[in-house]
Amino acid sequence: MRRFTTVIQIAFTYMGTVVGAGFATGQEILQFFTRFGVVGVLTILLATAMFVWLGAKMMLISNDVRAKSYEDVNKVLFGDRFGRWISHFMQLVLFGVCAVMLAGAGAIFSENWNFSYQSGLLITIFGCFLLLRKGMNAILTVNSIVVPVMLLFTVLIIIDTVRTPGASRWMMLTSDFSPVAVWASPFLYAAFNLSMAQAVLVPLGGEIQDRKAIVYGSWTGGIGIGFMLIAGHIALSVYMPGIQQFAIPMGGIARELGHGIQWIYIFLIFAEIFTTLIADIYGLTLQLQERVKLSRTLLTTLTLAACYVASQIGFGTLLSTLYPIFGLISLGWLILLIRHKLPMRN
Repeated sequence: MRRFTTVIQIAFTYMGTVVGAGFATGQEILQFFTRFGVVGVLTILLATAMFVWLGAKMMLISNDVRAKSYEDVNKVLFGDRFGRWISHFMQLVLFGVCAVMLAGAGAIFSENWNFSYQSGLLITIFGCFLLLRKGMNAILTVNSIVVPVMLLFTVLIIIDTVRTPGASRWMMLTSDFSPVAVWASPFLYAAFNLSMAQAVLVPLGGEIQDRKAIVYGSWTGGIGIGFMLIAGHIALSVYMPGIQQFAIPMGGIARELGHGIQWIYIFLIFAEIFTTLIADIYGLTLQLQERVKLSRTLLTTLTLAACYVASQIGFGTLLSTLYPIFGLISLGWLILLIRHKLPMRN
C-alpha cells in the first residue's frame, strides 16, 4: 500500500509538472502536434514513449546520486564544469517558462472571468507567494487534488468529442509542413518538458528510497501525459483551423459542454497552470539560493516580480517564440540522457 501511494504521488507530480500553461490550454498541443495533421497521433505516441522511458531514467539517476537539485544530475550528464554551465542556462529557461505560465494565467482571467489581464497576473502572483512559503509538500498536495480531476474532465472532453459531428477529423487533417519539422516536433517537445521537469522530479527522485516505485510512478505519469495529449489533439482537430485564434483553445472547446462545466474546466486549466508555476518558481529559487546569499522569501518575491515584467509580452507570443527555441537547445540534454548508462544492480 505504501508503494502504491508513492507511485501515485510520483505520477501525479510528473503529470502536474508537465501539464502547464501550454499543455492545459491546448496551445502546446496545437504548436507541436495538431497543426501537423493526421501524423500528430503518431508523434504523440513517440513523445509518450520518451516520457515513460526517460522520465524514469532521470529520476533513477537522481536516486543514484541522491540529488538535491537538478544541477547534480546535469553534472552527471555533462561533467562538473559543463554541468554547472548547463544549470545556469536552465535557470534562464526556467525563468522564461515561469513568465509563460504567468501570462497564461492572466489570459484565463481576461478571456473567461471578466478580469483585466493585469489583475489576473497580480492575483496569481499573490497566490503563488502564499503557497510557496509552505514548500514542496504544498506542491505535492495540490497536484494530488488537481491532476485526478483534470483526468476526469479529459474523459468528458473525449466523450463530448465522439458525439460531435466531424469527430473523425483527426484522421483526415492534412499538413504542408516538411517531414523533418513533423518528426522533430516530438523530440523537441519531450526534450523541453523533461529538462524543465528536472526542477521538481530530480529532488523528488533523490528523496525516494523505493526504486521500483520510481519506475512505476514514471510509467504511470508518462502514460497519463500521453493520454491527455491524444485526447486534446483529437478534440482540437474537430475545430481546426478556427480554434487557432484562441489564446485558450481548450476553453473554447469546454464551452460546448455547457456553462457550468466550462467554468469548472477553465478553473482546472488555471489550477494546472498554477501548480506548474509554483513548482518551477520553487525549483528556480532553490537553485538561486545556492548562489545568492538572500532569503528564499526575498528571492521568491524578486523572481515573481521579474516574471510579471516578462509576462507583459503576452501568452501566445511567448509560447510560440520561446518554447520551440528552448526545445531545440534542450535536445543536447535529451541526447546525453538517452546515452547515459545506469549502473547495474543486483
